[in-house]
Amino acid sequence: MTPAPPGQFGTVYIVDDDTSFLRSVSRLLRAVGYTVETFTAAEELLERIGPDLSGCVVADLQMPGMCGLELQEALRKSANPMPIIFLTGRGDIPTSVNAMRGGAEDFLTKRAPKEELLAAIERALKRDVQEREQRERLRHLRRRFDELSPRELEVLGHVVRGKMNKEIAADLNLNERTVKLHRTGITRKLKVQSVAELTRLADEARLFSTFPKGQ
Repeated sequence: MTPAPPGQFGTVYIVDDDTSFLRSVSRLLRAVGYTVETFTAAEELLERIGPDLSGCVVADLQMPGMCGLELQEALRKSANPMPIIFLTGRGDIPTSVNAMRGGAEDFLTKRAPKEELLAAIERALKRDVQEREQRERLRHLRRRFDELSPRELEVLGHVVRGKMNKEIAADLNLNERTVKLHRTGITRKLKVQSVAELTRLADEARLFSTFPKGQ
């Protein structure tokens, strides 16, 4: 498979308070074709990134103000959790482990060969595309469930846990015929034919992840 041209998947956002290193890395990435934006503070990056921007972040670990791990956590909680690569002057194992557990694409020292950095960026940009597609699919699925009434969603929550109409009626203080009518409305609005398909869609949409099945 032929590699995609650099920059095809989005922008590389570099954050480092060392302006000379920032210029050096941005010059390298632009030379191989990447679109680059640079920032001297994590807070500046967070102000810049909107939900529709695509790309990845290359960040120093130790910076005045918000550090790299705090930036990683802020990105994770944002509407645009772009992949992050850490570059650090001196790494330590506990910090690198925390970064990777938090979902970092890679953790490199600033002396790492440029090939390692470029490979990590390529992976991160491709990952951003994949995760963006997954989030869009999730939004599309949830829009389908927005057609349901609050009561239908309540009934659906019991259905995907494997409960029968009689059990649902007892739990919700409804008669069984009303439960059947709600289930008919659910399958009609979601255009599904079976409980298995309904459960699969609800799982994909992550509607009831806090409700263990069978309870």
